[in-house]
Amino acid sequence: MLDAIWIGIAFILGLAARQIGLPPLVGYLAAGFVLFGFGIEGSETLEHFAQIGVTLLLFTIGLKLNIRTLLRPQVWAVASVHMIIAALALGLGLFGLGALGLGLVSGLSVQTALLVGFALSFSSTVFAVKVLEDKGDLAAIYGRTAIGILIMQDIAAVLFLAASTGKIPSLIGLLLLAGLLPLRWLLHRVMDHTGHGELLILFGLAVALGGAEVFDLVNIKGDLGALILGMMLASHRSAGELAKALLGFKDVFLVGFFLSIGLKGIPGPGALLISVLLTVAVWFKSALYFWLLARWRLRTRSAFLAALSLSNYSEFGLIVAAIGASKGWLADEWLTAIAIALSLTFVIASPVNAAAHSLYAVTRQRLIRFQHPRRLPEEEEIDPGDATVLIFGMGRVGTGAYLALRDQAGEHVVGIDLSPEVVDRHRAQGHNVIRASATDPEFWSRLTLRHGTIRLVMLAMPQCHENVFSARQLQKFGYTGQIAAIAKYADDGAELRAAGVHSVFNLYAEAGSGFANHAYSHLQTLATGTAK
Repeated sequence: MLDAIWIGIAFILGLAARQIGLPPLVGYLAAGFVLFGFGIEGSETLEHFAQIGVTLLLFTIGLKLNIRTLLRPQVWAVASVHMIIAALALGLGLFGLGALGLGLVSGLSVQTALLVGFALSFSSTVFAVKVLEDKGDLAAIYGRTAIGILIMQDIAAVLFLAASTGKIPSLIGLLLLAGLLPLRWLLHRVMDHTGHGELLILFGLAVALGGAEVFDLVNIKGDLGALILGMMLASHRSAGELAKALLGFKDVFLVGFFLSIGLKGIPGPGALLISVLLTVAVWFKSALYFWLLARWRLRTRSAFLAALSLSNYSEFGLIVAAIGASKGWLADEWLTAIAIALSLTFVIASPVNAAAHSLYAVTRQRLIRFQHPRRLPEEEEIDPGDATVLIFGMGRVGTGAYLALRDQAGEHVVGIDLSPEVVDRHRAQGHNVIRASATDPEFWSRLTLRHGTIRLVMLAMPQCHENVFSARQLQKFGYTGQIAAIAKYADDGAELRAAGVHSVFNLYAEAGSGFANHAYSHLQTLATGTAK
């Protein structure tokens, strides 16, 4: 009965949080406080849910782990330096407040203060991914950099979780680690035959949860085992599909974790004061992210947007703090203080990230002085040469248009896409494709538009808002040629035309009519052949 009650309250408050533009997990934390207020205590079921959620979180992180991304200095170096500086600054700052006898931090030891600083040095993977997905910027350079930094932080958190157990791997455990390479081959072969439905999901759950249990049995932290197993599957072609399939399961089980934090107790005045101070301190983290990213040769715009997406505290910080509390290193009240600070940073960061592009436009002149004199290769000037047609978005639709115009119409076509994998694949086939992000306002100032040469621009990006933004930028920079764009829905067409698009191709409607014409033409051919 109690389990049904906490699920219902979590749903109601999670829905309320979503309605005001906040991540549902803010509502789940609030639900925990409400339940505690009614005298409800955590159950074994809740704790089991929480553990499964954390395990699936780490497994899905492993599935997305791209080693090449992590090896970029603007990822591993920035993540490492930022974590060290932030942990020291926040930890010593709390220790200094403790020396003044301020509330919850009074009498805090240096070691405990540094543990709290370490927990606060993380930024939220859940929040950043949601922000980047909403903007369509997951594949943009600043998005990929932010996600890489978060993965580095996640790895540090997992290592802490593993070290906190004090377990020494058994001989069988060491043999298990040594046998992971041949096991990887076997897991890939099994995954080849799971298809795209429920078998793929069951395979992922079995590997993540079953693998974690096996690692626990041989004295290796199960969460670390889940991350390792996810990394082993990351290079499989279905890894992304599996991560998406498990997303709902992970989010549902993590509800148990956030509820369990709220059930630790309602924060008192001292904890609330610390929460407010920690919320203010998050802007130190943001400024440090910006400065480090700019020093590692990201343009100020990219550094600014990445820093904003990381301007919060993390659910992983709560996990680290929960471990500290379970070991007696931290008082339980610290969990509620960090949970409140986490929620407040989400409340502030949500509207700030929604207005990120406008904020950068206002602050650009003051920020540009931090830009490194040398830029990364993917952020240099863009010259399409003697192109007569530009195609933005080189997915299936854009590729088809590229080949048709180049081979049939004899046009000089240049494709533009922000995915390095897509660009590399096209270049290997001899296609003229430039790597760039059309949603980057500074891209348009870096693009050389030869108005007398370029006669047609085709916008084939998957998100309508990307095509609308690009059409408006073309108008802003004085392009007078034809603009064509794809749309998925009828109302998208009206928005595109209002942005200056001359021709709108509705993918679903046109595909349906094209399919019917093709089938009917084939039927007529067969009928004619039979008549003869």
